[in-house]
Amino acid sequence: MDDEKILEIKKLFSEKRYLELIFLIEHQIDDGEINSNLLNLLGACKVIKEKPSKEDFMSAIENFKQAYLKEKKTKVALESLRNFINSSVDLYDYENSPANHKISVSNFLDAILFFKEIQSFYENDELLTLAITRVFKRLGDTDKTIFYLGKLLENKHYRTLTICSYIYQNCFSNSWSQKEFFKYAKLLAEKQPIYPDNEMVKIVNSKKDKIRIAFLSSDLKASHSVIYFLKTILSNYNKDKYEIYFYLNNKEETYDDVTENLIRLIDKTTNISTLGDIQAINLIRKDQIDIMFDLMGVTSKNRIALFKNRLAPTQISWCGFCNTTGLNEMDHIIADPNLIYDEEKNLYSEKIIYLPDIWNCHSGLTVEREEYLSPFIKNNYITFGSFNNFLKINDNVIDVWSKILQNVKNSKLILKSSSPRVVTKLTEKFKKNDVLKSIVFEDTKNNIKDHLNLYQKIDIALDTFPYNGVTTSFEAIWMGVPVLTMRGYNFHSRCGESINKNIKLDCLIAKNENDYFIKAKELSENTEKLLNIRKMIFKDALTSPLFDVKRFSNEFFNSLEKIYNQL
Repeated sequence: MDDEKILEIKKLFSEKRYLELIFLIEHQIDDGEINSNLLNLLGACKVIKEKPSKEDFMSAIENFKQAYLKEKKTKVALESLRNFINSSVDLYDYENSPANHKISVSNFLDAILFFKEIQSFYENDELLTLAITRVFKRLGDTDKTIFYLGKLLENKHYRTLTICSYIYQNCFSNSWSQKEFFKYAKLLAEKQPIYPDNEMVKIVNSKKDKIRIAFLSSDLKASHSVIYFLKTILSNYNKDKYEIYFYLNNKEETYDDVTENLIRLIDKTTNISTLGDIQAINLIRKDQIDIMFDLMGVTSKNRIALFKNRLAPTQISWCGFCNTTGLNEMDHIIADPNLIYDEEKNLYSEKIIYLPDIWNCHSGLTVEREEYLSPFIKNNYITFGSFNNFLKINDNVIDVWSKILQNVKNSKLILKSSSPRVVTKLTEKFKKNDVLKSIVFEDTKNNIKDHLNLYQKIDIALDTFPYNGVTTSFEAIWMGVPVLTMRGYNFHSRCGESINKNIKLDCLIAKNENDYFIKAKELSENTEKLLNIRKMIFKDALTSPLFDVKRFSNEFFNSLEKIYNQL
């Protein structure tokens, strides 16, 4: 290729004229001159141009793949492989369809093969390792995800994303203690940037006519369960006493009807998704917030560094992540007496705000409640169900559920996840335990009514452990379905216990895996007890702390007022 063409390529790329550059490479350069560099550049242009389509991703993936295959074990091959892996994941996330997932899984298998080929040459490459963890997450392979994230930390690659992902992925595992959660949360806190005081607006701690409360989140949209718990307090607060602000970290074009409805309930909303840390800190500090809530913890597109540098006199973690953030600057975490015991307080960096009954209260669902007959009456067999995230279904859960299916005659288990992953791994494990014929995988439902109607097919809901369901348990109880859960060892593994205690279902809190099996079998055989429990749930749910929104809101705001008065 002549120098003039090379200069033109560089000029077009520097000026972000990606469409012209794509046309040039594809139509004005001979095939024999297109090397790995050009293929990689071609693919990059297709995915970074404005509004890339599904077809753009598919074409770019093929470009990246060919760039890698042309020139293995070089720096160009490394960059091409990173791009191939990340674009394959982006295609998987692009649209939620079985056909799309099937294409992506084929790419994932190639990605894993290529990663193994190049690993010995670039074993410690941070960006390549991060890319492959994205693949293992989509495949539901928690063990490998944790392994490679752990490798990054061993090699002192301390990106916030890496530490957060490592902590979060270990919620799905049985191998961590709360001491380890605390240890890595403290590492996360230690690695956050600290910005110079002289570059930031000073925090003003002044009493105003109203207490100013703010929430920071990237997740206030229909697809996220935090909205049900946030709506509880936003719909039931004294507007003469409180002002409520949102700081949203997701792009405004991602707002949906749920976002807009929540915004209408509060005083002010500011989008900070395009702001750097210092800009965001100064903007929020200028608003003189009294109490600032983090609704994400280590999850989502969190802005943990903002809280490290303090946004308000009081900062509180609630709802989005049920464990410690590790930040000394996060003053409090909201829990209840069932979740964090007195002797465990030293394993949380925050001071505990104990609400008297439950840490969360569901705002209720739009589907009208009806008392449905337990389906075993018609079916003559027991149907179990779990609509929890498939990542929560670890090997221990699979083994216990398989044992239940093997010992409860003709029983079925319905599984559905709100964020579906490839079910191949689960299928293989249930098949190995010889219970696959008893498993029904339901597709994700497009609307809440269809999703909730599936509970009519379930006699008993089975909770996951150690990472319990929360929204799914509230949903099951709303629909009159009892949930069998297991006692845990920290906040996020005791959520099921707290939910059941707050509807007086201690009998459905197992002490261990064997007790979980026994309780499932006994309840399946004692159908009269099962029917009585279902009747009790339907009768008492709405007046229980699980759905008593006014009572919860009073307790929530009273606890905040006490903190405010101590400032």
